[in-house]
Amino acid sequence: MVKKDIRVGVIGATGYGGVGLIELLINHPSVSIGALMAKHDINKPISEIYPHLKGFCDLPVLDPADPDCAGVFDLVFFATPDGVGQREARRWLNQGTKVIDYSGDFRFSDKESYASYAARIGKPEDHADPDILPSSTYGLPELHRKEIANSNLVGNPGCFAASCILGLAPVLKLRLIDSDDIIIDAKSGVSGAGKTPKPSFHFPARHEAANAYKVTGHQHVYEIEREFALLTGKDTKITFTPHVVPLTRGIISTIYTNLLPQVGLERLRDAYMSMYGKEPFIRLYSHGETISTTDVRGSNFCNISLNIDPRTEKLIVISVIDNLVKGQAGNALQNMNIMMGIEETAGLMHPGNFP
Repeated sequence: MVKKDIRVGVIGATGYGGVGLIELLINHPSVSIGALMAKHDINKPISEIYPHLKGFCDLPVLDPADPDCAGVFDLVFFATPDGVGQREARRWLNQGTKVIDYSGDFRFSDKESYASYAARIGKPEDHADPDILPSSTYGLPELHRKEIANSNLVGNPGCFAASCILGLAPVLKLRLIDSDDIIIDAKSGVSGAGKTPKPSFHFPARHEAANAYKVTGHQHVYEIEREFALLTGKDTKITFTPHVVPLTRGIISTIYTNLLPQVGLERLRDAYMSMYGKEPFIRLYSHGETISTTDVRGSNFCNISLNIDPRTEKLIVISVIDNLVKGQAGNALQNMNIMMGIEETAGLMHPGNFP
């Protein structure tokens, strides 16, 4: 039996992102869960809140301030909303514990960029711990693996951002498109809104209903444009329209842009293979192949389809992920594996769930 010598804590364990992480951690060959923490359902076994975990994980939910949570952890996950990690991460880091945060608290390494993001989501624009931001790393492994490996503080990407950045990164990096004209139509399942009940997400309001929202400035635009600018070496603006559709989980992002002259499908596929050919969680599909959110449901994969419209000479990239796995818990676990210096695919290499 493999010794489980990496001890982790999960803060925000009772939310969708928390339980998704628990599902992955209980099958991880090198990890033991030291504590599950949340502000609600204190002292209840997690398997009482999520009965499918019974017999697999029956740990009680503890308040983060509980003395039983003061033990030694190698890494702590903040599966929490914006504003929590920035107030509490430093005390863990000061103990020598590595931190991965799900929210936008550490996706930006300077206070000015964070302020633009925070204003969009209606949070205080002043970060609670601005001095810590320069030490944070944007946690998209396919683009920042080396930085993640050397970091103690990682901000997990937004779910839409992960899909969109992975979908277009190769052609931006190799300068094969007009980066001044990028349009993204993205659709997410309802779980992307989190566990907290809202009237617009009750079953009668959501069933058979699809709508666009935050049409002129979703918060994930800031990190998408930042990563695109790093790839192109210049400021890059996009048109991004998110939608919520009547699915439980999944994101499909359709990206439209103009190819530069003389770039055909063969050159296009070579570009994606050169960047993603050895990536364990990227799967490429060619023109005419249909991909669906069900192909990645429950998995850490990102499936990418490459298409060229011969009439308009536009590149159409379709990128699908599970918003709760590659868009959240799975990507976080992938980051943990890298930070802890173990096999990057540990606990993650499975095909997902169908149907």
